[in-house]
Amino acid sequence: MDCTPLFKNALKAGRRLTDTGEKEINDLLLLLADMAEKEIPFLIAENEKDLAKSDIGNPMYDRLKLTEKRISAIASDIRKVASLPSPLGRVISKYRKDNGLLIKRVSVPFGVVGVIYEARPNVTFDVFSICIKSGNACLLKGGSDAVNSNTAIVRLIKMALKKCGISEDSVTLLPPGREETIQLLNARGYVDIIIPRGSQGLIEYVRENATVPVIETGAGICHVYFDRAGDIEKGRKIIHNSKTRRVSVCNALDCLVVHSSRLPDLPALLEPCAASEVEVFADNASLKALRGAYPSELLMKATKESFGTEFLSMKMAVKTVASLEEALEHISEYGSGHSEAIVSEDEQTVSLFLRRVDAAAVYSNAPTSFTDGAEFGLGAEIGISTQKLHARGPMALEAMTTYKWIIMGNGQTRP
Repeated sequence: MDCTPLFKNALKAGRRLTDTGEKEINDLLLLLADMAEKEIPFLIAENEKDLAKSDIGNPMYDRLKLTEKRISAIASDIRKVASLPSPLGRVISKYRKDNGLLIKRVSVPFGVVGVIYEARPNVTFDVFSICIKSGNACLLKGGSDAVNSNTAIVRLIKMALKKCGISEDSVTLLPPGREETIQLLNARGYVDIIIPRGSQGLIEYVRENATVPVIETGAGICHVYFDRAGDIEKGRKIIHNSKTRRVSVCNALDCLVVHSSRLPDLPALLEPCAASEVEVFADNASLKALRGAYPSELLMKATKESFGTEFLSMKMAVKTVASLEEALEHISEYGSGHSEAIVSEDEQTVSLFLRRVDAAAVYSNAPTSFTDGAEFGLGAEIGISTQKLHARGPMALEAMTTYKWIIMGNGQTRP
């Protein structure tokens, strides 16, 4: 399918959004939240069509699944976005030159945002609410595994747009084929930015094939370092919550790094994980400490591939280190720059960890599961950026704007 007409319509819709008032946008979002809750049976029925084609044992199954509770949470996030101040028209800086020129730097929308994502129908709602609130039209490229869910959601969004008198082309769901993906990645002149949200393979494919600028929302290979001064009760809760709260998301724990002096405490630290049937891939030292204390059917010897792997399932690795420096080196080598945590009561150690770890979110005595736009008070999110240009960490309203210079004169000329 030739997507050029869709791209042109999105470009026109994006331009028209610059004349749409904040109240109109907020009213639209509140209406959409109400409609989502009202249409829960319809959305779940369409989602079940996708679930029927998916393997229940695949970690993606959980990402794909919509429930009444999840849809209600989505509606709550949409209402939160509506309640937030507009990120547009914000004067970032201003100053007056000696010649009288007033120079301002003001936040503005990108225009048209393309988002490519896998098996996450909630992303359809999240992306639209963030994009429309920040004045952007959006082109959505969901995977074939969620085609029924995404189609149903976009149908709902377009109904809300129509009721509010806002262009329905403010959101477009592209066909799920590979050819349409290539067209989107190369839609220069129509699309201002592409954001991939999904597996490392998807992100690399987008980065390598796009001519449109890309913001990477990278894979989450997350660590918790249990320090020699770590509190056992805090550690038990933090490790378990980081790993098991929701295993198929990017902020889930993949590797516990433990100081060698605390190996005797390792069975106690992992006792909640054993109860949740987490498979552990342990290095030699931690394997020795866990034998006889951790369920044998869940305990395996780690291989080289066990480290630097985003498991997205009830699996995790354990690495033993002799010092904080060694822990930092391990995280630097195997982390993805997403979320890293330390459990320690030593202020100097914590301070050094927070300063030295190069990641979008770095935690002290708290689980990596908090890396989320809603948990940060940002409402819904587009994704978690692991790069350093433009945006880093949870990308919400402010991250979906750029800026332009506005210069106010009164007849001045340049000598």
